[in-house]
Amino acid sequence: MILESKSFTDGAPIPGEFAFCIPHDSHHVCLGGNRNPQLQWREVPEGTRSFALICHDPDVPSQGDDVNQEGRSVPASLPRVDFFHWVLINLSPDTREIAAGEYSGDVTPRGKSGPASRNGASHGINDYTHWFAGDRDMSGHYFGYDGPCPPWNDALRHRYIFTLFALDVAQLPLDGPFTGADARQAMAGHILAQASITGTYSLNPALKP
Repeated sequence: MILESKSFTDGAPIPGEFAFCIPHDSHHVCLGGNRNPQLQWREVPEGTRSFALICHDPDVPSQGDDVNQEGRSVPASLPRVDFFHWVLINLSPDTREIAAGEYSGDVTPRGKSGPASRNGASHGINDYTHWFAGDRDMSGHYFGYDGPCPPWNDALRHRYIFTLFALDVAQLPLDGPFTGADARQAMAGHILAQASITGTYSLNPALKP
């Protein structure tokens, strides 16, 4: 199975229109277009009954002490953890493309609704749900896609890995605010094939695009 995108090239930077935040000269960052990127795939294995899609960033700082702090930097050597940006399950086996902006077209304070989504698919919550949990203006369940917004002082360029899974089941037994970890667990033993494409992103002006 092969996964491709017209929105960015594998291994290259993701454009700001697909990011939650973009650089700003005086405020470090401002809101980006937050559109989901275009994705398309081929060479699907026989017996595929549904697809699932996960986008995660494996480069999120494991400690937040220095994150977005003036005069400080998040060292590249700091251990990193996963951050889920998109969890989409129960895509029809006939699907071969997700259009740019089809599932997300802007930043939605307090998050998009779910889990029910377009075309009979279901969205899990992404990790902005936890990130904004203590923010009075932004807290909520963030279903669906929300794009990159790494710390503006991170010395490490972040990777965003979009992985498509071809499954031998028509639906995964998940409902409500399920997470990326829940989806991974539910898919175990049902994956016929998988394919990935990776984009990069940084808000640190010291890092060249």
